[in-house]
Formats: sequence, structure tokens, C-alpha cells
Amino acid sequence: MDGDVLILSGLWDSGPQHWQSHWEARHPEWRRVDHRDFNDPVKDEWVAELDAAIAACTGAPVLVAHSLGCMLAAHWAASGSPLRAAGAFLVAPSDVDAPSYPIDPKGFAPVPFAPLPFPSLVVASTNDAFVSRERAQAFAAAWGSRYVEIGDAGHVNADAGYGDWPEGERLLLEFLAQLRK
Repeated sequence: MDGDVLILSGLWDSGPQHWQSHWEARHPEWRRVDHRDFNDPVKDEWVAELDAAIAACTGAPVLVAHSLGCMLAAHWAASGSPLRAAGAFLVAPSDVDAPSYPIDPKGFAPVPFAPLPFPSLVVASTNDAFVSRERAQAFAAAWGSRYVEIGDAGHVNADAGYGDWPEGERLLLEFLAQLRK
């Protein structure tokens, strides 16, 4: 692993109190993938924007994703891009197949159920409104990801009390250390 980290926000981006924003501020070498539209996501656009961000990295990056960003990572992995990622840290993957999903993220459904071609860790809550525990476990199993459950943590965002999330950062740093071995 060469040290590049790309932050993949979900629907509506991650605001200033979100753990992704805190971590990005603490690690200025980490970069957030910018999208033309965080409010009306189009899968093919987001995949192309992620591919361009990966191409700009000095080596294969680690993807640090939240919510719809996890689905972006899975769709990018299935896209056939010749580029590669070193790993993915996937927090609160949204179930875009669920009828309760708040918008129609164009092209993101169905969820890709193919193994990811890189090491990955899914971190999930037991009471996330955007993904059931069973679906989060199914995503992890299908993707070949290690699965970590953190209890009742909602959508693991600032609204659920996960602003500067030190336990999550510790999990990420442990994951990064494992990738370096």
C-alpha cells in the first residue's frame, strides 16, 4: 500500500461534523472524491469520477466509504476499470434496493453482489435506517469483506452522534496496518 486514501461520501456529501470530514482535516494527505452532484447521484458519473480520482493517485488507494459511497466502491470494482484499489473500509453501506431508500440513486440499484478484488472491511450498525443488519451482513459475505458490528449506531453519521469517531478511526488505522503487512 502506497499511502493514498480516498474518502467516498454518500448521498448529500458528508457535512463538517461528519467523521469523514474530521478525519480528512486530521489527515490532509487524504482526499475526498468530489462529485458533480451529491444530491441527485448518477452511478455512471460517480464511477467515472472515482476512476479519475484513482488514476490521479500515486499508487493503489484505500477507499474510505460511507453510505452510498460503499455502493460506489462496489460498482467501481465491478466496472472493469484497469485501475486497482489497495482496500476498502466500508461504513454503513446503504441498501439502495430497499423501498425505504430516500431517493432514486440513478443506476445504483441493484446492489453488486460480486466479490471485491481487494481486501475490505464492512462496519455496520444494528439499527441503521438505511440498511438492515441482515443486508449489511449479506453485503459483507458477498463482497468477501470482514464484518464488524458496532451496536446501535444508527447510520454512523453526525446525526447519530458519530462526529469525530475515534473508535472508527482506530478500526481504519488497524485495517491500514494490516494492508501494509
